[in-house]
Amino acid sequence: MPRHIVCLTFDFDTMSGFIARGLTTPTALSRGEFGARASLRILAFLQSRGIRSTWFTPGFTIETYPRECEAVVKAGHEIGHHSWAHVPPVNQSREQEEADLERANEAIRRLTNSKARGYRSPSWDLSLNTVDLLVKHGFIYDSSLMGADYWPCRARQGDVAELGQPYRFGQETTLIEMPISWSLDDHPHFEFLRTPQTVLPGLQSARTVMTNWLDEFRYMKKSVDWGILTYTMHPYVIGRGYRTLALEDFVDTLAREGAAFMAMEDAAQEARRRMWGV
Repeated sequence: MPRHIVCLTFDFDTMSGFIARGLTTPTALSRGEFGARASLRILAFLQSRGIRSTWFTPGFTIETYPRECEAVVKAGHEIGHHSWAHVPPVNQSREQEEADLERANEAIRRLTNSKARGYRSPSWDLSLNTVDLLVKHGFIYDSSLMGADYWPCRARQGDVAELGQPYRFGQETTLIEMPISWSLDDHPHFEFLRTPQTVLPGLQSARTVMTNWLDEFRYMKKSVDWGILTYTMHPYVIGRGYRTLALEDFVDTLAREGAAFMAMEDAAQEARRRMWGV
């Protein structure tokens, strides 16, 4: 029987991503602050539809906004690992990355009484050590890579990329990779961001973006009997009123068209049973 799973995921960064990029003026930080306020309207909508989702939450957010994070847990949503301070692991030494991993996991443990099952890297930029560290610390899945669309796979260790040489694939691990895409992330579509290095224009029509996202689900239904599609959102982005209205209509359309909504930890477990029989 066909089954098409949709994972609604929220990167609950608040101000952490701005601070990590050196954007520490009051206006930049206030944009992240809005995410804490907007989280409540997102939770209310998910509750009204009976949808369980995954919130990738930095330790920074857990310790800065404990009540808002407790509301996420109380509503029954999964808390995923998203670093402590939103620093991309590719910019850290192995020792720094592991210390950050452990610090954030301790914050999650205090909030939920258990360590995180899933991980998503800040800015979707893994280091050469990340997969090894995630396996070492007992994670079930990662959601940071883009090598597939609807099929989870096994994350690899030891890939080698050298200029002028064929790509050399490393060994598969037990870590399940839940693929993502910038095209299915609200941030590049909607956010205006100006730094000394770049300008991200964003500010697209919410309805147009949701139409594109719906077509991705329809293509999954057309092309595979079973698959998982992950959408990535940020409360301070998708939580703007007109975008939330578009999101509500989009989710309702997905439901009418047969989407099975799941938190990522549940979808990863189903993928493990279906694809690898374990």
